[in-house]
Amino acid sequence: MPIVQVHYLEGALRPDQKAALAQRLNEMLLDMEGGARTEGGRAFAWVMFHEVRADDWHIGGHSDDTLVDPPGRFLVHVTIPEGYMNAYHKSLVHAAANASILAVMGHAYNHDAGGSVLVIIDEVPEGNWGVRGKTISLASIAETVGLPKDGERFAWVQDYFDAKARLYAWAHFPPDTGGLLGSATTTSRLP
Repeated sequence: MPIVQVHYLEGALRPDQKAALAQRLNEMLLDMEGGARTEGGRAFAWVMFHEVRADDWHIGGHSDDTLVDPPGRFLVHVTIPEGYMNAYHKSLVHAAANASILAVMGHAYNHDAGGSVLVIIDEVPEGNWGVRGKTISLASIAETVGLPKDGERFAWVQDYFDAKARLYAWAHFPPDTGGLLGSATTTSRLP
């Protein structure tokens, strides 16, 4: 259930560039979901654009491009469920988002390109995401997008939440404090 929000400087993206970037970022989301190219997976792959006026975006005290590297100012927030990505997966997302912006803006990719393209991954704690007015878990998301829960990735996700639940139990927190996984694993489809 990932969401990408792209903040960019007013006028920096033409409509065709926005559409191309949305397509690239959508594919990145589906890849990071483990290839969930199902109807349910595509329904969760959201890309939103936020245009920012130049006088509303300051870098190092400047609203001009004094401290901005090509291809320009981009702030990309990728919102994901907690525990779904390890450091390797996060690195892939950072690289893919940067490469997508560079490509759409017509800049060649190299390891130093995109110095003003910031990519932040925000993890939503388990149990803090909802749809249709109901709380959902990673297990229900996996079910809805058609990803198997018997694979290696879901196994380490489950181990992560089981460890979190044990820690919370040791500290005498209520059993459902750490979210749905690890306390009362929900495997049914989304409500």
